[in-house]
Amino acid sequence: MYNIQGYYEATTLEEATELLAANPNLTIIAGGTDVLIKMHHGQIEKAELLSIRKIKSLQGIRKLEDGTIVIGPLTTFTQVVNAPVIKDNIPVLAEAALSMGGPQIRNVATIGGNICNGATSADSASTLFALNARLKLQSKLGERVVPIQEFYRGPGKVDLKSGEILTEIIVAPEDYQGYGGHYIKFSMRKAMDIATLGVAVICQIREGNIFADVRIGLGVAGPTPLRCREAEAFAKGKTISRETIAEIGKLAVKSTKARTSWRASKEYREHLVEELTQRALKAAIVKAGGEEIA
Repeated sequence: MYNIQGYYEATTLEEATELLAANPNLTIIAGGTDVLIKMHHGQIEKAELLSIRKIKSLQGIRKLEDGTIVIGPLTTFTQVVNAPVIKDNIPVLAEAALSMGGPQIRNVATIGGNICNGATSADSASTLFALNARLKLQSKLGERVVPIQEFYRGPGKVDLKSGEILTEIIVAPEDYQGYGGHYIKFSMRKAMDIATLGVAVICQIREGNIFADVRIGLGVAGPTPLRCREAEAFAKGKTISRETIAEIGKLAVKSTKARTSWRASKEYREHLVEELTQRALKAAIVKAGGEEIA
């Protein structure tokens, strides 16, 4: 079932980058919920695996003195859901994490693996897009920081160069402080299903009823997760009303590159984008301190 040609285990980041430099064909495995499925379906043949599960520096969630939130890529989805730092500061990410799989999967699957898998349906991705997350990547040659919007290159393709490991997921204070957010996952089944559409909306309100900022992240609305830039630009400075929210929903569709698949037609996905963007935005307004819009 699994044609494993070699297995290596690193306990430090330095050890992992040395092993990757010596053998660029190694496939990194953490929780394994994506890698093992790919192996089972023959997408990875004659695999040589590098386990990074025991690297303590890649684990945990912390808030720095300046308010920056740093999430270790080995943090499981259960840990994201339960972490006080996440619940108190960016609860929209906890909502997204809770929608991922079932309890058994969430106990094993890591947020870093979810990102590096490159799937447009990744439950964490649309929310991290809305939060303007940045990714720190490290290899034996050094490190670099990439905005998550630039990390996704195509279906299942990410900007992870040979020998690199994702070491940190970073959310700056200006990208979450004063914002309210809401995540909606639409799927055919309520339990353990891949999203037909994922919608993350965060917003900031001033003077009680003016949009200071709106950010919309979508999953499964194109070959990669995406942001709805035209809708976001329209929303900024607008008075909050049903009409404004309806227009934001319509404009969100313009950013999509939806396609027909066995889960849903292109037209149905576009309908979901328009409708669920409005629903998520209405919930985000309340969480940002605004009044409920019927």
